Amino acid sequence: MRNILISIAFVASVGGALDAAAGPLLDRNYRSLAGKDEVNLNRAYGGKVLLVVNTASKCGFTPQYEGLEALQQELAPRGFAVLGFPSNDFKGQEPGSEAQIQEFCTLTYGVKFPMFEKVHVVGPEATPLYQDLTRLSGVAPGWNFHKYLISRDGRVLAQFPSKVKPDDPELRAAIEGALAAAAPQR
Repeated sequence: MRNILISIAFVASVGGALDAAAGPLLDRNYRSLAGKDEVNLNRAYGGKVLLVVNTASKCGFTPQYEGLEALQQELAPRGFAVLGFPSNDFKGQEPGSEAQIQEFCTLTYGVKFPMFEKVHVVGPEATPLYQDLTRLSGVAPGWNFHKYLISRDGRVLAQFPSKVKPDDPELRAAIEGALAAAAPQR
């Protein structure tokens, strides 16, 4: 809990500096999981509150898929979306193909929230989105199911480590606060 509060305080304290740097955070393309078409995150999800999560199918935190889907179902009508990015960066816990990942998520946990191509989230091969999330929050994912909360205007508001479940009161309060903020003019 202390780490979460420190992370939120850190992000809030440098918020002004993040505003200028974070503008293009979502202006990048990713392929839908096991798909061929690229999705521009800004065009598809700009103006929404986002929870960006690196996922894995063979992890102790994998049951969080269920809670993430529940968040998506409950809060999507209010302008919220979970964006999942499978990654095999931590102890090989996402070894399957994208088709296998998609099948597992759908059949085992009923995942309908947007899932994207398998990416690296840490180290020199990290995808640009995760490089920016790490730089802007000051915290790289330490394991699977690390969560970044993004405001309607594309700023990193907070980060939550893997052990923070989707129904955690602090995470829910942060999401509710972000949803209560006025939508940006487009």
